[in-house]
Amino acid sequence: MINHKRKLPSPACGGGAGGGGRLQVARARQLRSNSTEAEQRLWYFLRAHRFMGLKFKRQKPIGRYIVDFVCLQPKLIIELDGSQHATQENYDQQRDLWLQSRGFQILRFWNNQVLTEIQAVLDLIRHEVLALSPAPSPASGRGEPSLQAEE
Repeated sequence: MINHKRKLPSPACGGGAGGGGRLQVARARQLRSNSTEAEQRLWYFLRAHRFMGLKFKRQKPIGRYIVDFVCLQPKLIIELDGSQHATQENYDQQRDLWLQSRGFQILRFWNNQVLTEIQAVLDLIRHEVLALSPAPSPASGRGEPSLQAEE
């Protein structure tokens, strides 16, 4: 017997860790195609498992928010802020609290930091990844991850 299941559309506000209804996914696509220079620069280092072998996603819906960059293992979000963020501190604070309540750690950098101090930014991200990652057991045979950024 054939069982026909009808799929219901996702809610517009999204939900869950993957998040994102149709409108939010469309907005995330738009943000990806209109990246700032700082986002493009950081993405060059994070994309395609280039950074410590980790899989980062950009402009990813999580719940009702869209984050700049996320690595789901080890639940690290990276946000790049321009001058407009000085006026939306309250929004950012509430957003961060909601994301942290879901187990995410958030790193924030100013756009000019990424553009002028990329190695320092990558070092801070690496430090946070190592702090969030459990140390491999000695019996596993895996060594410490490389601390050199791939340029």
